[in-house]
Amino acid sequence: MGDGQCRIPRTDMIWHRYEGLPSPSDAHKIEQYHLVAKYQQCLELASQIEPLDKSNVKELRFRSLVNAGKELDRIVSELEPSKTPQALYFLWSQLGDENAQRSFLQLEPTGALDTADMQYALATFYTGKDKLKTRDLLHRSLELSRDKDLNVEVIKSLAGVNQSLNNLKQAYVWALIAKDLGVPVASESELRRIYQFDDETQSQLMTLKGSIEDAIDQRQFNAALIPQGIEES
Repeated sequence: MGDGQCRIPRTDMIWHRYEGLPSPSDAHKIEQYHLVAKYQQCLELASQIEPLDKSNVKELRFRSLVNAGKELDRIVSELEPSKTPQALYFLWSQLGDENAQRSFLQLEPTGALDTADMQYALATFYTGKDKLKTRDLLHRSLELSRDKDLNVEVIKSLAGVNQSLNNLKQAYVWALIAKDLGVPVASESELRRIYQFDDETQSQLMTLKGSIEDAIDQRQFNAALIPQGIEES
């Protein structure tokens, strides 16, 4: 675009597209979809701004907006025949494709979903159906996060699902870890007031928090770090 609006998202979109040539993976196509959608959103906002030079800027913005929509449709059409877990999860979670959801869930016993991203994806499905399984899937996602950037949503979700299970000690530990990772939660003093553990328990939970954080930092988390019967002690 000649008027400078949306230059950054447009550049990000173009560079990412060329990085995937000549044979972009499904993961690359999905990321491209999100970048195009971000560019499209920027164009929609820009179209509400009256340009100083009205000669052809509005026409260019409209044309770019139409082309962005076509690009999104093109990416979806390329992903629809795919049976990779990434494509199926995208089609289900982003576009509401129920056939993709069924195909994705059928992969669960095959081991094809045994990656950090896909275990988290499975957890999002079971959240409202089986909270214990959701917690176990989130643990597994962390265990598989070896060489990947940490998905902070996993930590945040562990705090939430343990709270809903009334596992208050675990919920407290995960909330503190989430806070350290920049998730906007209550302050540590506020959390202490909310949970009201005695000094001995507080000390034990802070030790556990440190052990879990060290393991996560080293990408060596294991659910066995969490003592069995922790909620009864």
